[in-house]
Amino acid sequence: MPQRVRKAVFPVAGLGTRLLPATKSIPKEMITVVDRPLIQYAIDEAREAGIEQMIFVTGRGKAALDDYFDMGFELETTMKGRGKSLDALAPSRSGFGEIVSVRQQQPLGLGHAVWCARDIVGDEPFAVLLPDELMFGQPNCLAQMVEAYEKVGGNIVAALEVPESETHQYGVIDPGTTDGRLTEIRGLVEKPAPGTAPSNLMLPGRYILQPDVMRALDAQETGAGGEIQLTDAIAKLIGNQPLYAYQFEGERYDCGSAAGFVIANLAMALERGDVGPKVREFIAGL
Repeated sequence: MPQRVRKAVFPVAGLGTRLLPATKSIPKEMITVVDRPLIQYAIDEAREAGIEQMIFVTGRGKAALDDYFDMGFELETTMKGRGKSLDALAPSRSGFGEIVSVRQQQPLGLGHAVWCARDIVGDEPFAVLLPDELMFGQPNCLAQMVEAYEKVGGNIVAALEVPESETHQYGVIDPGTTDGRLTEIRGLVEKPAPGTAPSNLMLPGRYILQPDVMRALDAQETGAGGEIQLTDAIAKLIGNQPLYAYQFEGERYDCGSAAGFVIANLAMALERGDVGPKVREFIAGL
């Protein structure tokens, strides 16, 4: 049996420039989808998948993320005094040691952000979740990947089909043999030039990786955009460790842009029994 995945890295140091002016004072991950901040959805996904420790790789101005998962003493005391239920706050509470933070002091890329968590990850497999990629499914994306990982081990990345016209925006896999939802990866290309992508399977921001990827990142080699790319480090493991793409069953919402946030809010609202009917009524009247 592969070693169990207990830890997950959340790269949350980005400036969120595509969502200005909101992100001038609010971390992108704290903007809400319906009534929960984006980071809550990612944490819920990790918890459901059995992750025990969440590692935030943060930057300046991101203290709100740690505060959100802390106890709100004044708020809770006031609510209790007024006889109000605290159930709505339950998801935002973290157990002792469940969430830890480390600083990425320079914006040098996703690979560098993951590398910043190396001492906390230690010598064990770990997951990586990009919170601005909201995954929706039952079971959720990471839970599906963990189930697959427990059968085949190695390294697994989530995969999603996109139109060929969009492949230049993402990391793309060079596929090998396919077995159900798992596809062997022969190579990885980060943001290939238009028309040169080896497939239309992109990486939407969920990974289960062996600690060897941290050693590959030690070289601090830059790739696309002059940044240290996680995709490049994973590619170095090909031939030495199994590497698979997993096509998860569910929906993905890209919350890295204003349009993506609006779509995510609409889609998630329609899934809610308490909100959905009113939203449908509004849409019907447009």
